[in-house]
Parts: sequence; structure tokens; C-alpha cells
Amino acid sequence: MDTTHTPFARRRSFLGSTALGLAIAPLGSLLSAPSLAAAGSGEATRFDGLKTVDAGDLRVEYAEAGPANGPVALLLHGWPYDIHAFVDVAPRLAAAGYRVIVPYLRGYGGTRFLSADAVRNGQQGAVAQDIIALMDALGIRQAVLGAFDWGARTACILAAIWPERVAGLVSVSGYLIGNPKANAKPLPPAAEFAWWYQSYFATDRGRDGYAANPAAFNRFIWQQASPQWQFDEATYQRSAQSFENPDHVAIVVHNYRWRIGLVGGESRFDALEDKLVAAPSIGVPSITMEGDANGAPHPAPAAYAKKFTGRYQHRHLSGGIGHNLPQEAPAAFAQAVIDVTRL
Repeated sequence: MDTTHTPFARRRSFLGSTALGLAIAPLGSLLSAPSLAAAGSGEATRFDGLKTVDAGDLRVEYAEAGPANGPVALLLHGWPYDIHAFVDVAPRLAAAGYRVIVPYLRGYGGTRFLSADAVRNGQQGAVAQDIIALMDALGIRQAVLGAFDWGARTACILAAIWPERVAGLVSVSGYLIGNPKANAKPLPPAAEFAWWYQSYFATDRGRDGYAANPAAFNRFIWQQASPQWQFDEATYQRSAQSFENPDHVAIVVHNYRWRIGLVGGESRFDALEDKLVAAPSIGVPSITMEGDANGAPHPAPAAYAKKFTGRYQHRHLSGGIGHNLPQEAPAAFAQAVIDVTRL
């Protein structure tokens, strides 16, 4: 059994003894504001003192930890998760000397569009461009990317299209760059069943159902995607708050409809999407990861290994690790972020 997979109560103990210790001597310089805040009894530890920056189409809300002059680790969440997927990863990387940046993606948390007229677009190219804009706004020339789900797709795009900005890539479930034309082709019944929520979102009824109660919907997704993860209600509610973003439903529904060619994207991303349709290889140092209990649709490692043409390693985690690998196995994920530039 993988020893990095511990119940939340034990991980919270780690945060109490180590992450909070980063706020005082001798490691006080390693964790800058915002830091990790200790919650009251029965509550989950959370990122505190979040920052915002105008970047591209968005005012991005993000957590930052670690020394300002350290190598940058940029951690990207997916759906239906949020920055707290990395709440146990960030202090480990900060202690190792990294400047850690954890942004809310468009449609999550306190991230907002700067213009009321902006298209609430969830296509992969738009989300990727958001992260390039964020790096530019923060003066980050290059970063190690650690990501899962939507975040892993975004990180793969950055590594393939802007390799000079990526020092290394840690991607849960491997190579996830999408092709709407290919995705429009129906899958076998069992595979379609696994993607049931994509079909649900394709209907107006599904959109309205998600809008009516995203918190209950997404709790069910957590349970399906990580069937052996025994998260508590406080842990879920900490992330569920991010789904209250006014653009959340529109972004999620557009993302899943765009993926299968039901709706178009914005023409300004056409050139980027044309490059992505070609399934470009990734040449930066990369580690892909997979848990042994991922209940979400995901490709087999052998199906994507050849897409990584640089230094590459795949790590399989045992012990009941599901889809939200950074939160379920934070020590293993943090170690991969540290190791990837040393392959």
C-alpha cells in the first residue's frame, strides 16, 4: 500500500505541525502570505489571504506560498475541484524552496472576467491562454507545472506549445490534449456510460439541473471519481464554495459541449486549436501519474507514453488513490514536482 495515502484527519495533522510551522522560525521565510490557515474543530485547513492579479481576460484569484525568489511551481486544478486540491502539496513544495502559485481557473472561486461582455468560454485553448497571461502578469518566465483533470490538459498544452515556459510537467492521467472533431464520434456503450455527465451537459435540462444544485452534483462526481477516498463534509464544503462563482455553470457546460463539437469556440483561438488538433508531442521533462482507484474516464499509460519525447517517467500509485491524486496522495505528488527537473 502506498504510504502517502492517508486519511484526511492525519493529513490535517501534517498541516498543523508543518504547514503552520512554516509561518514561524526557523522556516518563516519559506511561506509568504497567503499562508495556510488552521480552521476550527471539525473544519478543513484552507489557503488564507488569497491574492488577485489582472491577467488577460481575467482577474485571477490565487494562493501563493514559498520564497519569492524560488523556482516556480504552478499547480492547476480541474473540475469539479479547486485550489484546495493542493492544500497539502503547497507546504511541501514551499519547504523545498519553491515559489508556489495555485490559481482558481476561470469560473471558479474569486476569479472573474474583467468584461461583462466576455464570452464565457470553456474551450481548452482559452484556459491555456489564461495561464500564459497569468505567468506574464506575475513576471514568471518559466515554471514547473503540476496538474490534474482540466489542469492537466492545460498544462499539457503549455508544455507542447510553449515549451520554453515549462521547466517540467507533472500530469495526472498523462496526455489530455483534446480534439473536438475526433471526440464527436460516438464511443462504445461502456465508454459513453463513463462520460454520462458530458451527455447530461449537452442538454438544456442538464445545464439547468447543474445550475440548480452544483454542490450536490459535484459531491457525487467526487464519490464516483475517487470511490475509495473517505473525504469528510468539511473538506468537500471548502471546495464547494468555489462553485458559487457566477460564471461557473456557463464555463463548465461550454467546456463539455465544446469538447464533442456541439458548440464552437472563439475565433481568436483557432490558430492554437489547429495546432492542438495535430496532437503535438511534449518534449519537456515529464512525469505522468495515475492512481489505482481512479473512477473517472482516463487513458491507459501505454496509450500516451510515446507523446512524451523528452525525459519521461510514469508513476503508478497504489493504496486506493482516485482521480484527485494531489489531494489524496499529496506527498507523492509534491515529490514528483520536485523530481521532474532532475530526471
